Amino acid sequence: MEKGIVFDIKNFSIHDGPGIRTTVFFKGCPINCLWCSNPESQKAEPEVMMFPERCVNCGKCTEVCPTGASKNGSTDNEKCIGCGKCLEVCKSQARKLIGKTMTSREVVQEVMKDKIMYDNSGGGVTLGGGEACMQPKLAAEIFKKCKEQGVHTVLDTSGYCNGREFLEIVKYVDLVYFDIKCIAPEQHRKLTGFDNEIIHNNLKNLDRLGIPFSIRMPIIPGYNDSEEIINATGEFLKTLKSNSPVYLLAFHCYGAAKYSRINKEYQLKNLKNMPKEELEPIKEKLEAYGLNVRIQ
Repeated sequence: MEKGIVFDIKNFSIHDGPGIRTTVFFKGCPINCLWCSNPESQKAEPEVMMFPERCVNCGKCTEVCPTGASKNGSTDNEKCIGCGKCLEVCKSQARKLIGKTMTSREVVQEVMKDKIMYDNSGGGVTLGGGEACMQPKLAAEIFKKCKEQGVHTVLDTSGYCNGREFLEIVKYVDLVYFDIKCIAPEQHRKLTGFDNEIIHNNLKNLDRLGIPFSIRMPIIPGYNDSEEIINATGEFLKTLKSNSPVYLLAFHCYGAAKYSRINKEYQLKNLKNMPKEELEPIKEKLEAYGLNVRIQ
């Protein structure tokens, strides 16, 4: 039985696929988007999130920490091994361990608690993250078990993963939400730290196999919204056989506060939330390529 690291399971989700769903968030992501709204999902191992405003400076966390990572009101994430000993002695709940080991059976048991909701609403289970494809055997096993019990399955992915492992996962998937962060390779590297060739190949394979998918495009003002990039995106997407919907997502900084809690710096702190109406010109440009574009 496969097991891996999960950092959250959200019941009654209505934004991660059709109907009422349970979304399972896997820990770990292979790319590092500047605008990531779940920075606690990036590291593959469990880590401590701090709430220093709750700390009473009792010093007990420092006493029990085996690596010297824990101090009053702070955690050195480079030294932290995610053992959780500091949480056991913290009476003020100034610390939270993000990520826990679960087996595929445990995840499916949690998912199946709401089976009646899925049946009545056309919902099901969604695996996201982080990046679910970083734990491919766990993801495939969860999807397979859910399909065997008649549960609709959705994969929410960046597409940055091994091609063979990706195809093994999507065998058990009813719908894929596939991110296009930036079509231009050089700019994609600047925004995420990695090239996008493997992403494009995985998307082409999805299209070739006829597996239903939707494209999600986060629009980050000044970073991936130039006319050149939007036109290149339209040229690429129109080559796909499927006329799958393309969802435009306006930039928001709602996750910015979480960065300081895990000792990270939010790179886009000077960027304001983007009103959805500013997506209209981009929508029109992409529609000119014959694409089915929606603003989400």
